[in-house]
Amino acid sequence: MVMKKDTSTYTLLFQCRDTKGIVARISNYIFSRNANIISLDQHSTDPSGGDFFMRVEFFSEEEGLTKASLETDFVRIAEEFDARFDLHESSTPLRMGIMVSRPDHCLSDLLYLWRAGELKASIAFVAANCDSHRRLCAEYGIPFHFIPSTKDDRREEEFLSLAKGSTDFLVLARYMLVLSREFLSSYGKDIINIHHGFLPSFKGANPYCQAFEKGVKVIGATAHFVTEALDDGPIITQAVQEVSHKDTLSDLLRKGKNLEKKALREALQSYTDHRVIKYRDKTIVF
Repeated sequence: MVMKKDTSTYTLLFQCRDTKGIVARISNYIFSRNANIISLDQHSTDPSGGDFFMRVEFFSEEEGLTKASLETDFVRIAEEFDARFDLHESSTPLRMGIMVSRPDHCLSDLLYLWRAGELKASIAFVAANCDSHRRLCAEYGIPFHFIPSTKDDRREEEFLSLAKGSTDFLVLARYMLVLSREFLSSYGKDIINIHHGFLPSFKGANPYCQAFEKGVKVIGATAHFVTEALDDGPIITQAVQEVSHKDTLSDLLRKGKNLEKKALREALQSYTDHRVIKYRDKTIVF
């Protein structure tokens, strides 16, 4: 779809208990603001009083229409349905911070996607406890910070000083240390992790070794939100591949890298395109 330069595009995420008239109410309001719906997706866990979720993307050429004025009106609509909502404007991409350890395959993939314009986010910084990524980040013009954190000295305050105020969310692109409860509470925003295993199986360290010892026939990678419980946050995306008895541990590690890149890429594209809604211990991904 080709739109005029002065067109504003918005994405609304809306969730509440299911009842009659939600879609009509929101659609009529969008029409009343001289706006047009580009796409609308919805899901209900049960049409008779279950939970309702909706994603609406719309655009408007109305002069003077602002995100603030829309939010004021959506607050009123949300009160009618006892709902929660988020409203995003396409001209304001999310700000992302990346934390990484020595493995660089996910970092390299994210930087490529960002430069290719396939990721609707800006990258505020890359922070690593390994200095070997400095040159790669310099090639992309991304600020790089070396923070030599270890299991015994996590130096979380230094990471927080970078992230607070400069990011809307964080990505753990194979950052190999567990973030503390205090870090999660102090940061207070979404953190997305790529786990090199098919959750909920094989949590923690060395999942490929665990999978190899069990003789699995499928390996996977999981992109999920970070919570206080290790590798137990709501799952956003998973990627899998069949393997066999012929595959060595090295084969699993090699194949797993591609799965990790794929799962993290798809999760971040969905998240930055405002397609993800948290629901209990899982997600709705439109």
